[in-house]
Amino acid sequence: PTKAAKGFAMSQKVSVSSLVVKTIDSGEYVFADKRIEGRETAEVLSEQVPLLIKGISFPRPMRWGDSDFRFIRPIRWLVSLLGSQVVGFEIGGLCPGYYTYGLRNFHTEPIKINSVEDYLAKLREASVILDQDERKEMIWRLAQEEANRAGGHLQPDDELLEEVTYLVESPTPLSGSFDSRFLKLPPEVVITPMREHQRYFPVWDEQEKLLPLFIACANGPIDREVVRQGNEKVLRARLQDAEFFFQEDIKQPLEERVEELKKVVHMEGLGSVYDKVERLVVLSRYLSQALGLAEQQRETAERAAYLSKADLVTSMVFEFAELQGVMGGYYAMASGENKGVCRAIRDHYKPRTAGDEVPAEIPGAVVAIADKIDNLVGCFAAGLEPTGSQDPFALRRQGLGICNIILHHEFDFSLEELIAAAYKNLARMELSLSLDEIQHKLVDFFQARLRFLFLDSGYAYDAIEAALSPSLDHLFLVKKRLDAITMGRQKPEFELLLTAYTRAAHLDRQADSDHIDTSLLTEESERELYNVWTGIKKEIMPLLQDGDYRQALLRGAALAEPLDGFFDEVMVMVEDPGLRRNRLALLKDITVTLGQLGDLQKIVRKG
Repeated sequence: PTKAAKGFAMSQKVSVSSLVVKTIDSGEYVFADKRIEGRETAEVLSEQVPLLIKGISFPRPMRWGDSDFRFIRPIRWLVSLLGSQVVGFEIGGLCPGYYTYGLRNFHTEPIKINSVEDYLAKLREASVILDQDERKEMIWRLAQEEANRAGGHLQPDDELLEEVTYLVESPTPLSGSFDSRFLKLPPEVVITPMREHQRYFPVWDEQEKLLPLFIACANGPIDREVVRQGNEKVLRARLQDAEFFFQEDIKQPLEERVEELKKVVHMEGLGSVYDKVERLVVLSRYLSQALGLAEQQRETAERAAYLSKADLVTSMVFEFAELQGVMGGYYAMASGENKGVCRAIRDHYKPRTAGDEVPAEIPGAVVAIADKIDNLVGCFAAGLEPTGSQDPFALRRQGLGICNIILHHEFDFSLEELIAAAYKNLARMELSLSLDEIQHKLVDFFQARLRFLFLDSGYAYDAIEAALSPSLDHLFLVKKRLDAITMGRQKPEFELLLTAYTRAAHLDRQADSDHIDTSLLTEESERELYNVWTGIKKEIMPLLQDGDYRQALLRGAALAEPLDGFFDEVMVMVEDPGLRRNRLALLKDITVTLGQLGDLQKIVRKG
């Protein structure tokens, strides 16, 4: 036996004599013939289930009792069955058994689970709906029925429904009401304490106007009238607070609050919120000019930027932070600002969540981009970029927000120049990274955001990679390249173009000249290629400059046959250095020009 065979046998803990040689795919390989004894399933589970429980990750696990075991909540009992047999183990000082419990206020007697098949039915008898999908459907159906009986309906709210689903085990929706005087407040002021603090569903009429009603979801059998009155009392107190905050806040014009922002720290190392407001005004002005906006839109964007953070020092936003921006819009309206400014203030945090809409109007979109790029450049420059699963400042969401706004409004401006403008605004802060480092990091960051966005939209991964390659500086043009490639690959000649282009791209790396000498075009096929290409290039260059990649690609596809014929009939790497250099220069001219459509080499060819 060879030394390698001896080492292999030792690593597998078998004798050399037990090794066997087998021929696979015309090659001989040494195998170790091993017999591994099986184990009882219950024995394996008794080892693996505790590891599974301990392996569940929580942001803030806590110790419960005297042991070192950490979990999100105290574990009070365990049921672990294989068929009708208890799987034994110990965790947190507890061992599994046959007994579980229902709702603690209504079913205090232990419930014996004789087998896995018993589990769902026994808990249902104890008013526990264990299946979360069934529970979610039940909550929505019963809550909608309650709203209908009260004279209204619920609007879809997947996020709240999801949360309520995991707050109750035995859902019992019921309706409640509040004083209609609170409807004089902005709808968000009423809905926020109802939804965010109490987990109530708002009720709407046929015109989608808010009604003085809500649907709460209790847990288990209840005295409906007692629970209704309790919920109404809690909501009344919250709405009275909100009413007081609103009435007090509108006594002071929004503009007067801007100075107060000097006392509010924006982020450590990045100055006050007032400093940020000054940066937003400058960035909004820069973006307005870069986009060529009309004077009125520029003025609206700058005014909105100046007032955008003033609501942070209002009582309402101090109490309900999620209303920032929204209340700024209402307070701006109460202060006599024009509607465009009010809407821009209201919308500049959008999109707040995945799937949220972007600012509908241009000034709001400008301020939103300015706000988010200032946050991104500031955090990256201060060494606060997201890592792994950690993103405490929601920078990835803000990056996606910028991408969505740009693509929705078809904004065409230089990303690197915007980053430079934002960095310049931060020049007096102590920054840990240079502009070049920031631009490099943020270009990579935006590339990842765009890749995610396009994949989520259903684009093919290879088309995405091809569209991302030429340049990421103008994000909207990346989308236009991607759409062109997606359209182009449906054309039969596109496949031929890809094959020929890839061959040309492999060769053009050796080109050391850009000059094409027509007197050296000695072969018929290369003369034909040159003539066809000269005509196509004249047509597609203006198209490329205008960002009309669809038409440019369609015209470029006409090059497929002459380029393919060139490779069939012409030797590029001939001994004559003049001919070789000339042919490489021709191929380079083609690939560099068509390369503006995307890196077509990254497209996966059929078959």
